[in-house]
Amino acid sequence: MDNDKLSAKKTITVIDTFGFLFRSFYALPPLKSKDGFPTGLLTGFMNFISNIGKDFQTDYIVFALDSKGDTFRNAIYDQYKSHRPDVPEDLLKQLPVAISWIEEMGFKTAIKSGFEADDLIASIAHDARQKDLEVRIVSHDKDLYQLIDDDTVYLFDPIKKIIINEEKCYEKYGVHPNQFTDYQSLLGDSADNVPGVKGVGAKTAEALIKEFGTLENIYENIESVSKPRWKTLLLENKEMAFISKELVTLKKDCHCIDFLDQFELPKENPILKIQDTLAKYDLTKIVERVHQNGLNYKTQMPKAKEIIKYDYTLLDTKEKLEKVINSIPKNSIVAFDTETTSLDTKIAKIVGFSFCFNENSAYYIPIAHSYLGAPEQVSIEDAKSAINKLNNFKLIVQNFKYDFDIIKFNFDIELNLFADTIILAWLLDSSSKVGLDALAKNYFDHTMIAFKDVVKKGDDFSTVDISNACNYAAEDALMTYKIYFKLLEEFKKQNCEHLLKIANDYEFKFIDVLINMQNNGVKIDTQILKNLKIQNQEYIQELTKKIHELAGTKFNINSPKQLGVILFENLGLTASKKGKTGYSTNEVVLNKLVDSHEIIPVILDYREAYKLQSTYIEPLLELASNDSENKIYTSFLQTGTATGRLSSKNPNLQNIPVKSSAGREIRKAFIARDGYKLVGIDYSQIELRLLAHFSKDKALVDAFNSDLDIHSQTAVKIFGEEKASQKRNIAKTINFGLLYGMGSKKLADTLKITPKEAKVYIDSYFEAFTNVKEYMKSIEDFALENGYVETLIKRRRIFDFNAANTMQRIGYLREAVNTKFQGSAADLIKLSMIKIFEKYKNNEDLKMILQIHDELIFEVKNEKQDEITNDLKKIMENIFTLEIPLKVSVAVGNSWGDLK
Repeated sequence: MDNDKLSAKKTITVIDTFGFLFRSFYALPPLKSKDGFPTGLLTGFMNFISNIGKDFQTDYIVFALDSKGDTFRNAIYDQYKSHRPDVPEDLLKQLPVAISWIEEMGFKTAIKSGFEADDLIASIAHDARQKDLEVRIVSHDKDLYQLIDDDTVYLFDPIKKIIINEEKCYEKYGVHPNQFTDYQSLLGDSADNVPGVKGVGAKTAEALIKEFGTLENIYENIESVSKPRWKTLLLENKEMAFISKELVTLKKDCHCIDFLDQFELPKENPILKIQDTLAKYDLTKIVERVHQNGLNYKTQMPKAKEIIKYDYTLLDTKEKLEKVINSIPKNSIVAFDTETTSLDTKIAKIVGFSFCFNENSAYYIPIAHSYLGAPEQVSIEDAKSAINKLNNFKLIVQNFKYDFDIIKFNFDIELNLFADTIILAWLLDSSSKVGLDALAKNYFDHTMIAFKDVVKKGDDFSTVDISNACNYAAEDALMTYKIYFKLLEEFKKQNCEHLLKIANDYEFKFIDVLINMQNNGVKIDTQILKNLKIQNQEYIQELTKKIHELAGTKFNINSPKQLGVILFENLGLTASKKGKTGYSTNEVVLNKLVDSHEIIPVILDYREAYKLQSTYIEPLLELASNDSENKIYTSFLQTGTATGRLSSKNPNLQNIPVKSSAGREIRKAFIARDGYKLVGIDYSQIELRLLAHFSKDKALVDAFNSDLDIHSQTAVKIFGEEKASQKRNIAKTINFGLLYGMGSKKLADTLKITPKEAKVYIDSYFEAFTNVKEYMKSIEDFALENGYVETLIKRRRIFDFNAANTMQRIGYLREAVNTKFQGSAADLIKLSMIKIFEKYKNNEDLKMILQIHDELIFEVKNEKQDEITNDLKKIMENIFTLEIPLKVSVAVGNSWGDLK
């Protein structure tokens, strides 16, 4: 199967929950349980849940809910929804039951005070589009028609089981989705008491929109309205028309889905999670059906719920605090956690801390709660004394890197780490969620108190009532403690206790490296970014003008819908990929069309320039300008990838484009301090060297041991001596492509040759390097047999082949090969970083400031440049003994841009 087929756009399904439940109530007969409780709505709801995977496939799902009370629309028009009839009592009885089941089954809800579910749906759809997701909205409500975009967003009617796209919208109302708010502004909506233009009906509204397009355009051209009566009605109701447009226009900025994994389909069978509850309502048939046939998507049996007994105690005086700390037995394991005013450790102030040293009790120490009427709390001095005492025990922390910085900057104490549960959980399964909430849910089926339920939006933890803060913070410490011991059980159960040694020998030490690197920061030349911002904006404007000229019309280049029409209808290009709801214009599609029309490369240039401006240039400039030293401080994530590579955030420095000139210009803004140079050292062809090491292929091993150019040697083997020099780049593509599961189709697309030619190249490669194919196959076989793959230092990545469909299985095998090499390369650079840090951590002549995949960037004192650089090179080349030598390349310059 082609690798390309595995990269289909992912889908999020958003449920218009109340709309669906209301419709279920009226669609089904008035069913009742044996004791007379109405169950029609509940039956319809559970039938819907049981058909997920049958009626539609989805990767993510979220149930949007209306909040209680008025919304912002009532402030615009106080009669909004004022004439709605009373809801039937049987419906009112069932609604809260259905809502409570949603989260009990493991699904995610979205709700926000002051907004309607439709606004949340619109915001989620907007955010999902930015994340390149397909959006299915489960609803038939016409208020949501304005969101339809045939390329990415459509409605799904769960009763009729049909898709409502642009064609259906136009067929029913005679207007396009992007005209729907204007149409509703004229027509009004009696159900919601939206006034519209009194006297204007559906046909009139349709005719006006068809002629003038928008409400604004109608009034700008009011003299051109042909029928006098229409003109009179429009003029008399102008204010109400524009108020109506405000009322019907959905908000797109009140909800986001940044943590997508929270919205994945529940892994445990959602219906069986509430089977006891369903039995109380006599909904046993659906449970029997699920037990017999399962669900339409793969699930696991629910875990038995463990009831956690706990005792959370507030220690709000010095005396109480000292008494408890003095009672902790010597050598105890103590879980520790902090509560602060911000996630940014550079500005966060400590509000309190919690700790736990047994399975049933945890304690919270308030320090700086500052709300009106807040009681006396433990002083900073007494808190510092207590933390110094706790530091003598074996501290267990979830995400130690954060708490270390908080305690260091607030108390000037360096916490000692015994174990970090986030690292242990990641070592156990690097592909699963490792946040505290997820671990508590996974191992104990325990739902943690949510931050949003404790801290009001816009506030921080210092405003939280101390008793509520105690429950929230002490729970964090207790669960950290319990999870640590649960993880130890899991390492033993899964026969991988060697991972505990890896944690102690490498991963926990690596946290210190990252803390140091983050706090060093990197200096930015803000003037370079200011100039680049202006230049890039001008470049974007030039590209916009050129695209419009080539298209023969102006349009929104950032709209996939409009771009699709331009390319595949106006310009007549061949649409290589069309989804259920329209044309795809993603990068894969455009790259295939790059030679079809001169507009395509210009669009690709535009997209890159636009992304550079919004993702890198402007955010980096703002961060650097707000720092007194013009430094930026990224946050490196040790557990951010399944392979073991570092990722970074706030800002993400791993993905600044390497090949574009603008990307290189951005790198020039990263500079050394006065008196220092930047030194970049990266492993040369590290993954190919690892291939030689693991496969022991003689031709590869001999080439590296003889220090030959591996790409030239590959070209000689495949194409012969005469053509080798001109074919070196093709050989390079093959060398790296095969490491990541590149098949003949993908290679053909990359090299712009036929799949048949590509297959000949790949066959020739495997004939030349006889052990490679067999070794690649052995990685796959090992993964299939054992359910995991191991890196150089024996880190594991787990794959659940048993629950995988055919496409996932193929993807897992490709990822297994990828992890073997990319993960092992990550091991090597991690080992080097630890050794360099331990040697130079107190030396002001060298600072480690960045790690970008296989490259390390240091700031080195000018006078010590040669001496230190040679030492760094020596450490990195001798960090691990392989079958072939490790080599690094070194570059020196005043900026990151100079290092390439």
